[in-house]
Amino acid sequence: MTAPGPLVGWYVHHHGAGHLTRFRAVRPHLDADVVVFSSLPCPSSLPERTRWVVLPRDDDATTSPDGPRHPRDASPTVRGLLHWAPLHHRGHARRLAALASWIGESGPAAVVVDVSVEVALLVRLLGVPPVVVTQPGDRSDDPHRLAYDVAERIVAPWPRGLHGSPALDRVAERLRHVGGISRFADRAPVVREGDAGRTSVLVLPGSGSGGGARLAEDVALAAARTPDASWTLLGGGTGAWVDDPWAALSSADVVVTAAGQNSVADLAAAGARAVVVPEDRPFDEQRSTGRTLDALRLAVVVDAWPAPDAWPALIARASALRPDWSLWQVDGAAARAADVVAEVASWQQR
Repeated sequence: MTAPGPLVGWYVHHHGAGHLTRFRAVRPHLDADVVVFSSLPCPSSLPERTRWVVLPRDDDATTSPDGPRHPRDASPTVRGLLHWAPLHHRGHARRLAALASWIGESGPAAVVVDVSVEVALLVRLLGVPPVVVTQPGDRSDDPHRLAYDVAERIVAPWPRGLHGSPALDRVAERLRHVGGISRFADRAPVVREGDAGRTSVLVLPGSGSGGGARLAEDVALAAARTPDASWTLLGGGTGAWVDDPWAALSSADVVVTAAGQNSVADLAAAGARAVVVPEDRPFDEQRSTGRTLDALRLAVVVDAWPAPDAWPALIARASALRPDWSLWQVDGAAARAADVVAEVASWQQR
């Protein structure tokens, strides 16, 4: 009889869709019973042996005798020690209490934290090994250093040597570079059927791009300056929405996207030629990734959405690229991340 797999907790941050997308890519490779904690609503379908617990929000305004009070005005950083622990916020207290109660009752073998300094610290204080997912950018602040110090393993979803970080160098013995994690890593490209002689340009909005009418207007202006190209906008509020953009992504001649970790990993999985527009993110996350892509000549990187007249040259430059996306090590990355979690979870049986 096969022994049951370990019990693993998994914290999924609610900002954007990237943390959930990463979880869904890694989960099929992990032989474990998994309980997910997140403020995101439960997805319409979950893998087998997976349960979803919806946590209260910790960023909603609360009421006080003086009127609404936002948690950002309630000393959330504890004088720089943490990132988010607002005073007297019931949602914050209840979400951590829910995690603590489950850990106390269930005794998980490990908890993956993607991402939260406070959750990583709570998990370790309760005697459970945290597996912390890190991100690019300048993570040398005290809260990030604290999260890395309490982590038993730190998963970096990019190849070794591509993002220099003194904050991570100091914990190198517990750091595991797994490569870019993409949900499309094992899929074959789709052959495009379109207008012969026209360059197909696919725009994939980032979670912080603003989207909506402004982005649609920018795309329309760019298309007007590039009559030899056909433009498609997916999502962004006004663009077409598809649950599975792989066919569009892998068949496009040029992809325009932000520099989030999932976006870049998806470019690598598709072998795409791309114009990358890093978005402003805390800790210089996407700017750092953009600099790496530019240095490796994997994409045409611009600081902001270009003026309409700049697009003909940008598309020509991107079309001429021969990016070696094998450098991003997408193949097997999700399985390697699962192996890190399984390694830590196995310690409970020793």
